[in-house]
Amino acid sequence: MKVLLINGSARKAGNTFTALSEAARVLEECGISTEIVQIGTKAVRGCIGCGSCKAKGGNRCVFDDDLCNRISEKMSGCDGLIVGSPVYYGQPNGALMSLIQRMLYSAGASFSGKPVAAVAVCRRGGATAALQTMLMPFQLLNMPIVTSQYWNIVYGRAEGEAALDAEGMQTMRTMARNMACLLKALQSQEKPEHECVTLMNFIR
Repeated sequence: MKVLLINGSARKAGNTFTALSEAARVLEECGISTEIVQIGTKAVRGCIGCGSCKAKGGNRCVFDDDLCNRISEKMSGCDGLIVGSPVYYGQPNGALMSLIQRMLYSAGASFSGKPVAAVAVCRRGGATAALQTMLMPFQLLNMPIVTSQYWNIVYGRAEGEAALDAEGMQTMRTMARNMACLLKALQSQEKPEHECVTLMNFIR
């Protein structure tokens, strides 16, 4: 089994990476392989709602000039997902959210039903709002949300300070153990059958 971790920070070795690395270390101890992917500093397109990914099929976004399709391909071979982001103005990194929206819309089959966790890293406030924002898209794809002993939050401002947040690091370890436990339990379970989705709006 394998968990993909997405570092939604432009800083390669910043506090978000520190938090995700602690989770990855514990997952490896639990027998789950891991890979951390960083979104980096290059531009990430937002979804324009063109629908071409649905019309053409192939589980791919038609814009193939950034990380979207590459991460979706990686996710097709993974069993779980953890996304982490610094908090900007009470929100996750906008580039990460653009990536999540495009991946789930164009390649939802690679994500559907797989356990997911989100991690917010902040100096002081806004983390719970950022967590909610990150998790909402995944709930549309029947992805079980992995929790911990507290909200998945780590505190730190300067690079490396996250490692000094003893409770935050413990939260990451607990989250990782919960993820490993859920993955192993799901391995022996049949996935539930779902009804065909009924879509409607409130325009009469």
